[in-house]
Amino acid sequence: MGMGMKAVEPFEVLAREARPRLWRAFVAVRGTDGADEAVAEAMASAWEHRDRLADTANPIGYLYRVGLTRSVRRKPPRLPAPAEVGLPEVEPGLIPAMLALPETQRTAVWLVHGCGWTYGETAEAMGIGRSTVGTHVSRGIVALRRQLEVKTHG
Repeated sequence: MGMGMKAVEPFEVLAREARPRLWRAFVAVRGTDGADEAVAEAMASAWEHRDRLADTANPIGYLYRVGLTRSVRRKPPRLPAPAEVGLPEVEPGLIPAMLALPETQRTAVWLVHGCGWTYGETAEAMGIGRSTVGTHVSRGIVALRRQLEVKTHG
């Protein structure tokens, strides 16, 4: 095995893990049409900086920021049907309600609840503090409940 193969193998492992996670994450802010472009930009950067990326604590969060920076924002994004991104069927009004949220709330709610990211991963990806992620998530959930008229007990 030549010297060049050592950097390629970890990159291929990262790429296999990162592509689907990034696509699902980008859907909330770029829609289904822009998610492909954002993933392509992120992965191009990942390849270009693969040696440095190997030492990054949260490479997917870093690549998320890169993809957002290098891709074009389309308004309004088209959110996919839940089955398109591997989620169970949800209340039909959820997608329009998500689109009605401010982008920071929609992104935080999507990354935490739709993608299963931790508050720390979400904070790093969004370039904000963990407590701010918590604020955006809680406000977003309250707004979604209000829009969907979900009654809470207690």
